[in-house]
Amino acid sequence: MKKNIAIIMGGYSSEVAISLKSGNVVYKHLNREKYNPFRIHILKDEWYYINDDNEKYFVNKHDFSITYENEKILFDCVFNAIHGIPGENGAILAYFDLIGLKHTSAPFYQMALTFNKRDTLSALKKYNIPIAKSIYLNKGDIINTKNIVETIGLPCFVKPNNAGSSFGISKVHTETEILPALDTAYKEDSEILIESFLEGTEVSVGVIEYKGEIKVLPITEIVSENDFFDYEAKYEGKSQEITPARISEKEEEAVTKMAEKVYQILNMKGFSRSEYIFMNGKPHFLEMNTVPGLTEESILPQQAKEANITLTELFDNAISEALS
Repeated sequence: MKKNIAIIMGGYSSEVAISLKSGNVVYKHLNREKYNPFRIHILKDEWYYINDDNEKYFVNKHDFSITYENEKILFDCVFNAIHGIPGENGAILAYFDLIGLKHTSAPFYQMALTFNKRDTLSALKKYNIPIAKSIYLNKGDIINTKNIVETIGLPCFVKPNNAGSSFGISKVHTETEILPALDTAYKEDSEILIESFLEGTEVSVGVIEYKGEIKVLPITEIVSENDFFDYEAKYEGKSQEITPARISEKEEEAVTKMAEKVYQILNMKGFSRSEYIFMNGKPHFLEMNTVPGLTEESILPQQAKEANITLTELFDNAISEALS
């Protein structure tokens, strides 16, 4: 009997449009012989199923069901394609846990932890994972730009603590640029992380659960045409994403081991894609994305393709792991 799969997409953050693209790619590639896929839009003002004729059917939030063609439909599993809030920060996953509905992501606590950049770095620091120097600010804190420069150095990055897709991030080259960069970041979040600049080769490493085991996918090298791997570089073709990465065997082995260790330390499940920068041959952890882009052009699907895993196989595996 086919399983009913709710593909949730949209969300409450600046990443809505990107999430809708990812969700529609999942919908396109799910195996129709095994699954009945339903596109569920989770938006601030409404939750609804949208069929192929673009007709809306609202979700009953008591049990996350829909009524379609006079039939009540319950779901066997949720495929989480929401970048940002409430999918990547764990909020909606806590709700699914409460109503007993399985999903393709890690447990809500792990999702909340990894969405918070500061808390992720704090957890990993205790395990001697190399990271950048950082300062953390809450909105309303007194800002001492001189102290920031003395502590972190220049250039540095000013970024929202809880946000994705590089929204609100600035690379700061002078002390006078710090305050405008903070204003930009505060538009996305009330918590800010200021990090030292790490100069070196940047790579992206996908780690997933595949057929019951942790699997590190082929590594991607990021070469941005812009000053850093910003929104334009990620989504508007302003970067080269080279898979497999042009790194030495020793560097590949080091970042592969570290990526698997980080996945285990954070007790992750499902998809993850983390960024690292090599300095003096040693990978330094930047951040983890637990709902990475899932379009045909996105990094993790590129890595899966290099590993001879099709999108249909990748998405089927995520559901199988969730149901098991």
